[in-house]
Amino acid sequence: MITTSGLTKIYRAHRGRGPEVVALDGVDLHVRKGEVYGVIGQSGAGKSSLIRCVNLLERPTSGTVTVAGQDLTALAGRGPRACRELRRARSRIGMVFQHFNLLSSRTVQDNVELPLEILGKSRRERSAKALELLDLVGLADKARAYPAQLSGGQKQRVGIARALAGDPEVLLSDEATSALDPDTTRQILQLLRDLNRQLGLTVLLITHEMDVVKSVCDSAALMEKGRVVESGTVGELLATPGSRLASALFPVGGEATGADRTVVDVTFHGEAATQPVVSRLSRTYNIDISILGAAVDTVGGLQIGRMRLALPGRYEDNVVPIGFLREQGLQIDIPGREAAPLTEGARL
Repeated sequence: MITTSGLTKIYRAHRGRGPEVVALDGVDLHVRKGEVYGVIGQSGAGKSSLIRCVNLLERPTSGTVTVAGQDLTALAGRGPRACRELRRARSRIGMVFQHFNLLSSRTVQDNVELPLEILGKSRRERSAKALELLDLVGLADKARAYPAQLSGGQKQRVGIARALAGDPEVLLSDEATSALDPDTTRQILQLLRDLNRQLGLTVLLITHEMDVVKSVCDSAALMEKGRVVESGTVGELLATPGSRLASALFPVGGEATGADRTVVDVTFHGEAATQPVVSRLSRTYNIDISILGAAVDTVGGLQIGRMRLALPGRYEDNVVPIGFLREQGLQIDIPGREAAPLTEGARL
């Protein structure tokens, strides 16, 4: 549904004064139809530039953006016809903003009607559609209220209703929950997931909160310095040795280093979660095993378990027991021997 290829965005200094800033550096991304895809990274990683290039609020320096089979970057003309084509293409893409961007002088209903005015819909059509959308997001009783009378969560619900006014196929979310408290964040994320399922929306969201990805995303990408350094479905990431995203999505705690022991992170799901793997390993190789940490959680809709074990002896002494664990269909990571995990826990 959304594909970027070699996407680059360079912000050049005014009149050549000061250095250029490479916000996007050859980004390749593929978001499948009907999925919720999260892009996570620290401030300055290029997330906002990416999402603004997807709907051409920012025009890429190079590369292509394809949405629903249409190459938006090919709509490069400046004439009336090109503007109409770009406007038509953008009507299939809804946008939800971090700070709501509501017009304070207009009622909730009038804010939702605004995109329909731009599309030239009649007053009756605008009113009927706006009321339908406000009911969909749980604000049917707030149609005549003004933004100043709403809570932050209610304002974001209005923003979501407005983004849906043009019946988009794609919904872009630019840090839509970062200004909200934790309870409201969970409610808004659940609303986005419900809309994804009810309307068949493809949702691309950017965030610096790992819990956002953990709660609602089917797939995720990690951005650093304008590049995608890791991406895949949540299941693929959890099955990738040394995945930094997987370690941050599912931390188990427990000290990872120590003399004369080998620390092993074990990830399991499905039938493997019901098998007595640890006791079987201990009996088979006559070794004492310490459990340093363990957790079971739902990540991307999947029930996942992860356990951190300590085996006696150096890594070289435990190659065979570790191989035994892998033979059981478990995902095995050895902290310190693969890529280092994200160091800022659940928040980037």
